[in-house]
This record gives sequence, structure tokens and C-alpha cells, in this order.
Amino acid sequence: MSSKKLVHTMRMPIRWGDMDAMGHVNNTNYFRYIESARIAWLEQVGGLPDSRDEGPVIVNASMNFLKQLTYPGDIEVRTFVAPPGRSSVEVSHEIRLIGADGEPGDLHADGVAKVVWVDFKLGKSAPLPESLRAGLPTA
Repeated sequence: MSSKKLVHTMRMPIRWGDMDAMGHVNNTNYFRYIESARIAWLEQVGGLPDSRDEGPVIVNASMNFLKQLTYPGDIEVRTFVAPPGRSSVEVSHEIRLIGADGEPGDLHADGVAKVVWVDFKLGKSAPLPESLRAGLPTA
């Protein structure tokens, strides 16, 4: 059983410019989709970065491309978080194409990013703020 917690759901359109010469959404755009969803979630929980103080930094990210996406269409990006460490949390995402019925369909991609909370003045990791930690699952 997974201890990941669904924390955010976001829908967005596939843009014409997201496609490449092969006629499908370019793989770099999948990372932009999950970035938009992650930022929307962080904004919702008060975790946006302040370059003069502290904030989240991505230290690694990966994506599994399962099915092609093409324009036109809309997608739903679901954001999940795992139990946090002292200064980091694993954030994972599912990208699903919205069907003609308006419901999310098959999984088209899934990705994960490790987010580390950083004290920018000191240039090193810092404990996750309590405001962010409050919405995260416990181990």
C-alpha cells in the first residue's frame, strides 16, 4: 500500500505549440505540465520560493512516457506527495487525458521530482516549514 497522498488536481489545455515535428507533445512539455501543477500546489500551501530567504528546489526529476498526447485536448495532472524527510519531499504526478465525457481517462505519463527546501542565503538545505509539513502524509 502506498503512503502517497493526493494533494492537488489541475486541468490544463494541450497547446498547439506543445507538439513537435513528430506530431505529438514533445517530452519536455510533460515536465512543464508537472511543473505547473507542482507550483500551483506550492502556491496553495504557501510554499513558493523567496529568493531572498528560503524555498523549494528540484534536485532530480524523472518521467515515464506511457501514451502520446496530441493537440487538441485537455489533460488532468494529479499531484501526490510522500511522507517528508527533514528538508525534502518526493512529489509525484499523473498525467491523464480528459475524455469526451469530461472525465480523466488512461494514464499517459507519470513523473516524480524530489523537492528540497533550501536556505538561499546559506546555500544549503533547511527544515521544511511547518505550514508545508502540515499538509503532508506521515510515515
